[in-house]
Amino acid sequence: MKRILTLVVSLVLSAGLYAQKDVTKFLGIPVDGTKQAMIQKLKAKGFTYNQQKDVLKGEFNGEQVEISVQTKGNKVWRLAVSDVKARDEGQIKIRFNNLVRQFEKNGKYIPLKDSQTISDEADISYGISIKKKQYEASFSQFSKDYFQNIDTLALQNLLKEEYARELKQIEEYYNRFTEEQWENPTEAMSESLKKIEEWRSETIVEFAFGLLYKKLVWFTIGEDYGRYKIVMFYENGFNEADGSDL
Repeated sequence: MKRILTLVVSLVLSAGLYAQKDVTKFLGIPVDGTKQAMIQKLKAKGFTYNQQKDVLKGEFNGEQVEISVQTKGNKVWRLAVSDVKARDEGQIKIRFNNLVRQFEKNGKYIPLKDSQTISDEADISYGISIKKKQYEASFSQFSKDYFQNIDTLALQNLLKEEYARELKQIEEYYNRFTEEQWENPTEAMSESLKKIEEWRSETIVEFAFGLLYKKLVWFTIGEDYGRYKIVMFYENGFNEADGSDL
């Protein structure tokens, strides 16, 4: 039993991520709870609510924006923050690249892609209208500091919840043999342990990337009658639709 428990503990410790369900925040407000509560919190930040359009208006990062509160199962899972001012192709390219650099310099974020700026040669109009290209940049709101403050118990509980079926199967397999047999495992047993180790390694990568995307902040260029706007999304992946309603 000790041997398999060592593998499980290793899985927990090796992930190296702060795994409490600490959700994405917008202006310090968790992207969570009910839509009405979120609207009230945004109003307290100075935004005004247009009930007819179901959006909030105000200033964010030096820009006038409109915010749409999106829910799943009565819980907020995403805020869509759209520029009010539309720009031409050259101006939107500058705004996009400036935003990328601002996020890259902000210690609260980790870029999820390399080279996210748009090149000077890029033809945005052609890319969007003809090639149906989506210009976007993605970041995780897990800061680098989070990785240095691991809550091991919370991480362990989250992993047990996420991979309960697999861990149960591993434990049942181990219990088929005695401690003495595990001291001198057969070739088949050793091969099984090898597969478990491979699963452990793959799971760590899968879990790590999945967790990063639970606190996703990304933005894209939206086209508006030949003019362009930045649309930003602050997403709480813990509340996102996962297909369970299908």
